[in-house]
Amino acid sequence: MAGPLTGVRVLEFAGSAPTAFVGTVLSGLGADVVRVDRAPAAAPAHDAGRPAENPLSRGRRSVALDLKSPEGIERALRLAEHADILVEGFRPGVADRLGIGPETALARNPRLVYGRLSGWGAQGEWAGRAAHDLAVLALTGALDTDPGTGAPVPPPTAYLSSFAGGANAHVHGLLAALHERERSGKGQVVDTALADGAALIATLIHQWRAVPGNHTVTDAPHYTFYAAADGLHLAVAAIEPRLYQNLLDRLGLAEDTTAALPDRADPAAWPELRALIAARFATRDRAHWVKVFDAVDAGVAPVLTAAEAAEHHQLAARGAFTAVGDSLQPAPASRFGRTPAGAPGRAPLPGEHTDEVFTEWAQASR
Repeated sequence: MAGPLTGVRVLEFAGSAPTAFVGTVLSGLGADVVRVDRAPAAAPAHDAGRPAENPLSRGRRSVALDLKSPEGIERALRLAEHADILVEGFRPGVADRLGIGPETALARNPRLVYGRLSGWGAQGEWAGRAAHDLAVLALTGALDTDPGTGAPVPPPTAYLSSFAGGANAHVHGLLAALHERERSGKGQVVDTALADGAALIATLIHQWRAVPGNHTVTDAPHYTFYAAADGLHLAVAAIEPRLYQNLLDRLGLAEDTTAALPDRADPAAWPELRALIAARFATRDRAHWVKVFDAVDAGVAPVLTAAEAAEHHQLAARGAFTAVGDSLQPAPASRFGRTPAGAPGRAPLPGEHTDEVFTEWAQASR
């Protein structure tokens, strides 16, 4: 193991994809993450397909326990006695009914940081409801990105509330509680809802309300997508005047004296301006425009597939993707100068490390 969390033991109960993402992030920081899978050994739903290459399961070990039996619960609590962090993503009340809730776990290990990640949190009438990404984003105002129209703008894909919002906020909370434990010597419950995280990542939307005039709305001609001649797309995010001028220059629109360009500060002129820009992008294929804009800062980027992204020179320079077995996957995000993290390990088979973990964690805590 390597990384700034080397020596930190994390007990993860298999369940939701956001919970698994928390385990993946902590493992990427160097923590020893052990996942509790159901016994008889059965992979969680997100392990379907090629489990050894699943980035939501990589870099941890697995024990298989029957959490419906007293023996299985006792063994789980024994692992909790030796853990620094426990992460569970059950619906509110389920862990308590099983006998592995925070009151029981903290009684066995008062220094434990007990993390519970759910869709809507432990309070409120919706606490027990399913919480899928689109519903969470809708309720928290995170889709209100077009001021004044009331029209929701669909998110690009289904991970904003669950991963970017809830899971990342949960990681921050867990690490903050771990840091506080060094002063107090006591663990605590860290309760995070996907809705909490979604509301937090929508902070920029509230900033737009407080400071009018921001034009990062998806119908602005300088902040949207355009198709090239081959049907492939480019994203244009030329918000600052300098970027916008570079955009016009490279498209040849700044030199076009046949007609004055519409004023981008006037929303009424946006359809005409968008049509002019779209017509220029449609004259050449994406590869041409990539070459044109790669040499200038104009806020233009190609819309790449996941496979293409791994080959882009900027992401390659950062080492943003890493090989895990035969699969190329996103690498841990932060880079540490003194305590670099090692390469992620493969995903475990359910129950593969049961005997090994019980022996090793018990010895390490003596």
